[in-house]
Amino acid sequence: VEVTLYEMRKQDRGTPAHKTDKLAELVCSNSFRNDDPTSAIGLLHAEMRKLNSLIMQCADETKVPAGSALAMDRELFADLVSSKIQDHPNINLIRDEISEIPTEGAWIFATGPLTSDSLSKKIIEITGEDKMAFFDAIAPIVHKESIDFNIAWFQSRYDKVGPGGDGKDYINCPLNKEQYYQFIDALLAGEKTEFKEWEKNTPYFNGCLPIEVMAERGRETLRFGPMKPVGLTNPHDPENKPYAVIQLRQDNMLGTLYNMVGFQTKLKYGAQKEVFSTIPGLENADFVRLGGLHRNTFINSPNLLDDSLRLKAQPNIRFAGQITGVEGYVESAAIGLLAGIFASHDLNDKQIQNPSPETAIGSLLVHLTGGAEASTFQPMNINFGLIPPLTDRVKSKKDRYKIYSDRALGKIDEWIKEL
Repeated sequence: VEVTLYEMRKQDRGTPAHKTDKLAELVCSNSFRNDDPTSAIGLLHAEMRKLNSLIMQCADETKVPAGSALAMDRELFADLVSSKIQDHPNINLIRDEISEIPTEGAWIFATGPLTSDSLSKKIIEITGEDKMAFFDAIAPIVHKESIDFNIAWFQSRYDKVGPGGDGKDYINCPLNKEQYYQFIDALLAGEKTEFKEWEKNTPYFNGCLPIEVMAERGRETLRFGPMKPVGLTNPHDPENKPYAVIQLRQDNMLGTLYNMVGFQTKLKYGAQKEVFSTIPGLENADFVRLGGLHRNTFINSPNLLDDSLRLKAQPNIRFAGQITGVEGYVESAAIGLLAGIFASHDLNDKQIQNPSPETAIGSLLVHLTGGAEASTFQPMNINFGLIPPLTDRVKSKKDRYKIYSDRALGKIDEWIKEL
């Protein structure tokens, strides 16, 4: 199928979050999360690999050590995706904005979390929806050589070894009880980005909350979230367990840059440097990128889309990616993968069955196209709660997830044979 791909971003036109015009620029984290197929996200990885996902191919080719997670060198990843798309004989890439909803032809809108204002208005006009935006926050990145390893150390939680890793894939910065509460006080007092009037009632996605918003929910919240100290032993002081720990994950292939895991923030730049420099080991940190905040856009898919991602009010339009109400890079790419498969079959007048809801990718599709409650619909990561439960009760969570995974991968193999 010959495709014309429109990309709004170019050298003189960006977004509030993107820094380049590369395709598949990783804006927030550089991680696709857990790669173990007995986790829900790892299962989605495995299914997408079986379906020859371009995004998973490029991720595997540019991965960096990250414990049990699949993380990439963000520059190499974007370069590789960009080159494969630009060099494809059936893809014509045009650097231009689409601001209207075409009434003819087969279209897929995968405009993501930063859909332009003009196109957002057109989508609202055609769908009748009036609530489409929430915020995502971006975590800071630190230069490794500026970290004090007389205080920090390398270790993955429970020394777990992941793809390309050795069980020592994270840099850990420990805080004792006094340091932790001082950090919380500074975090809460730090100057934050002010919202515009029209932004003030926009909800956050719980999976990507700014750390200061989490801290406002309770002084212990961070200690049981991104700063939890479990599974870690400080070799500089093995007798005393840290009260809290900040982890940094490798962000590029060279291993020179590390991002602060779970430290999305809406603190102003000056406040970030001041507050984060109080963290033991980061007193002299060189922040190569500070955190930020950007708008995210999604539609009420359960109301608007049919079971092959077509807009009910205008079936020549499909939606894909994060704008459909999935959350996360991999989930977004998975819905794009399905939209492409569905569209190509339509264009070749071929019938196709949907993937089984017992698969990760099929369960996401069901969630978007009717499985979720439309009145309370919010963005969702893949999780085993979206997949139909087992008929037999299995007490062990580990055994249960293994059965889910084996069942799903068998169903994907069956679907591939049908395709």
